[in-house]
Amino acid sequence: MAAPVSLLLEFGGGAELLFDGIKKHNVTLPNQSNPWNIRQLLVWIKQNLLKERPELFIQGETVRPGILVLINDSDWELMGELDYQLENEDNVVFISTLHGG
Repeated sequence: MAAPVSLLLEFGGGAELLFDGIKKHNVTLPNQSNPWNIRQLLVWIKQNLLKERPELFIQGETVRPGILVLINDSDWELMGELDYQLENEDNVVFISTLHGG
């Protein structure tokens, strides 16, 4: 069984507005049979942290286009995107690059 995983989740560029305006969340993901990955993290975020307008953050099983995802200060595209296996103390940042006008 995979141990619990503690993460720092950060939301910026306006994405924090979907999370009650809170930019930083220290979270602990519970035990589960397989290691946590970003795909599972997005489901957990939607169920536990996202407060409004999920369509502005999630599209299908991934983040909406226009949201930059960084894992430990590296673009998630270099880390395996949805399949990246989360490690204890990882820092995952979601930055919206979409602006209204």
